[in-house]
Amino acid sequence: MKKKLFALLMALVMVLSLAACGGNKGEDTPPAGNSGDTSGSGETSGGESAGTLPMGYDMETDTNYYGPYYDDWSDLSDEELYEKALNEDKDQTITVYATSSKMLKAEEPFEEMYPGLDLVVADLDSDEVLSKAQIENETNNITADVLQTKDVNGEVFHEYYANGVIEPFYPKDICSHIAEENLKYSYPLYSSQSFWYYNTAAFPDGQPITSWWQIIEKNDDGSQKYALYTKEIGQETAYLSLFASFIINAEEMAQSYKDIYGKDLEYTYDASSFAFEVPENNAGVEYLWRFTQAEMTFIGDGDELVLAVHNSTADRPALALASAGKIENRDESNYDIGWCINLTPYTGLLNTESMFVVQGCDSPAGARLFIRYITGGADCQSGGLKPFTKMGNWPLRDDFVDEKNPAKLAELGARSNDLVSIYNIYPDVQDMWMYWLNQ
Repeated sequence: MKKKLFALLMALVMVLSLAACGGNKGEDTPPAGNSGDTSGSGETSGGESAGTLPMGYDMETDTNYYGPYYDDWSDLSDEELYEKALNEDKDQTITVYATSSKMLKAEEPFEEMYPGLDLVVADLDSDEVLSKAQIENETNNITADVLQTKDVNGEVFHEYYANGVIEPFYPKDICSHIAEENLKYSYPLYSSQSFWYYNTAAFPDGQPITSWWQIIEKNDDGSQKYALYTKEIGQETAYLSLFASFIINAEEMAQSYKDIYGKDLEYTYDASSFAFEVPENNAGVEYLWRFTQAEMTFIGDGDELVLAVHNSTADRPALALASAGKIENRDESNYDIGWCINLTPYTGLLNTESMFVVQGCDSPAGARLFIRYITGGADCQSGGLKPFTKMGNWPLRDDFVDEKNPAKLAELGARSNDLVSIYNIYPDVQDMWMYWLNQ
């Protein structure tokens, strides 16, 4: 992984640069490349003092610190932000670039709650949200005020946030209801995850697996124990990031194997074919190798994935990797499906949808007011979370009453994403996957 170390250090240098030069995190920060005083040593454009962004790399302790970051904006109430928003430029329009069509449902109730403000939501693909924001930043022709997007491999954090295209907003009162580990890289809207599904009729006593290693088990005759269905993992950033995390947490993967089979893992992969350094005796790499050699059926549609599990039998059992929300087919279509939870070493990674302020936007107060609204407001009663409340989505506030999901997020065995470590090795993991899959 040596070739990625330089890229990682450069990204961290950019974060340090943002800390030194981007202390102006108050009102209407000019975008990267613009002239203007962003030294952070004086006042913001609104006359409010701003602190230094506490982000960077500690060379002595070899640790990273990121969020939550609290500035002058963090203490402002809804009422204070509303008053500021009414006095901002550009006819009080707040423009949101969103990756979820559900964000469109926020327009009317937000405008009713805050008369005089006009909310415009653009429903875009993930790539469009980021590319449009990047182009607007580079041309100093900024339209968006708010971005809603998901970061599963560190790209957003390292290439957009650290470069000053977007900036954080952490409302202190709301963040007091969110575990700090979920605030490290961004301010969350909600989290989701993927599960391995099993057939509940074929296994009436409960899920047939408790470890990732059991997914690729073989019978005594050498045949594969489970038929496996999934999307093509090499084209799914979230899934590749999950496999990257297994490599990062190799010791846990090795211990999981020993706990299941009572013996140490035997390493069988050959890393000699790669132009980059692949770690030796790494349980995560071994798992990646073995998984790519299993028989799998790739299906792009999540509903069809869980249908394949529903159609399986105890004699020919199947497992499918799909998003948590596909559990709705259990009630809507009477599918015999269930989640495999609390797998060792962990079930999966949290995929968190996050809210960002666009740096240099025309409506910095309105942007922050909307972010507070969409994440529940001060008392979690704003109604902003309602469109995103469904089975398979978990808002991360501890004062949110979840009536949709059959279990709390903490009970399912997922963990927060380490975007720095994953970003460092993600390209190599993708290369290994594609090469081994074709062998």
